[in-house]
Amino acid sequence: MSDDKTTHFGYETVAVEEKAGKVADVFHSVAAKYDVMNDLMSFGVHRLWKRITIDMSGARAGNQILDLAGGTGDLTRKFSRIVGPTGKVVLADINSSMLNVGRDRLTDQGYVGNIEYVQANAECLPFEDNSFDVITMAFGLRNVTDKDAALRSMARVLKPGGRLLILEFSKPTNPVMSKAYDLYSFSALPFMGKLVANDSESYKYLAESIRMHPDQETLKGMMEDAGLVRCSYNNMTSGVVALHRGIKP
Repeated sequence: MSDDKTTHFGYETVAVEEKAGKVADVFHSVAAKYDVMNDLMSFGVHRLWKRITIDMSGARAGNQILDLAGGTGDLTRKFSRIVGPTGKVVLADINSSMLNVGRDRLTDQGYVGNIEYVQANAECLPFEDNSFDVITMAFGLRNVTDKDAALRSMARVLKPGGRLLILEFSKPTNPVMSKAYDLYSFSALPFMGKLVANDSESYKYLAESIRMHPDQETLKGMMEDAGLVRCSYNNMTSGVVALHRGIKP
């Protein structure tokens, strides 16, 4: 099999056409416990990372917002309140289990009217050009098979002047933090996954997928290659997570 027909699934090399199905299986498995695990894995800090993402998005009343890989709806919930009745938030996820959990939760909490739910692949988004003021993707890009295609697709559906924000695990800037993070990721995460979600393998994959994700400067360059300008990033928690931002010219 030639190299251009393979990709990474964590540390495993798989055929390109197999990756989406393998990632889907992971998220079908973890969907029901996803939020509990997020709180445990990050000691609740993921909520702060997401709040900063929303603050930096510049979202305001009347905006059209795409929450891509929006999963269980953390960002969508807050954006729904910001954009109000004249705006719209599209919660899009490639995984039906995650989308269903998000839709059920937000509907139960009374969030109806300005939210749409769409099952969509980030590499070929089913939206018209120049549709959104803001696109966010929190902890989803590392699971995408062709990240360059996904970034181009996101750039296409942004309005001129629109903002893309990618919140993703990244490369720690502090060597001590890096060692501690490795130990935690490959020992504690699969153990917690087994304990809470009865699934250590999926959390082993999630830890590996973080290591295979492009570092801060590489991702910034990829966003520029996709046609975005004024690309920048902010490291959070010593670079364990980075928030990348780019604007469509």
